[in-house]
Amino acid sequence: MTTPDGAQPAWLTPRHAAPVSARVAQSDPVLDPQRPLRMELAALRHQVAGVTSCIIAGVDGLLVLFDSRSDHEPHDVAAMAAAAHGISRTCGSALNQGGFQEVTIRNQNGCLAVYGVGDLSLLAVVGDGTVNVARLHLEARPVLGRLAALLEGDSRNRNFTR
Repeated sequence: MTTPDGAQPAWLTPRHAAPVSARVAQSDPVLDPQRPLRMELAALRHQVAGVTSCIIAGVDGLLVLFDSRSDHEPHDVAAMAAAAHGISRTCGSALNQGGFQEVTIRNQNGCLAVYGVGDLSLLAVVGDGTVNVARLHLEARPVLGRLAALLEGDSRNRNFTR
């Protein structure tokens, strides 16, 4: 999913795209080690009609990375994802149902789906009123393993270089 020169196609560029100088760095995996994560988020957003934002957040609610075509503030969505994770984890514990996997909040005009990515990260997906939640779950679940591997590799590389 790149152009012949290795750049990201325009249709995969997030609405809140980085400045041109930062986009040059994104085309080089050495300069932008988060490029594989960005590509996973963009691909998920494009695979499911009605998905407007894909966000990786820590379980503490801090934003890690996002791909969005909406006006929602990604920092706010990251915080809401952590809150949804917290209440879901508490319910699972109180009901002896095991650890957190995912939670979906459906509203009249859209939804927020939050998935666990390893122990310390979350994938939050915002959909508009047209999103097919079943299709979202089918497409998102395989992405979780790839994101977990990428995030784990990223944290290993950071720990190794320190």
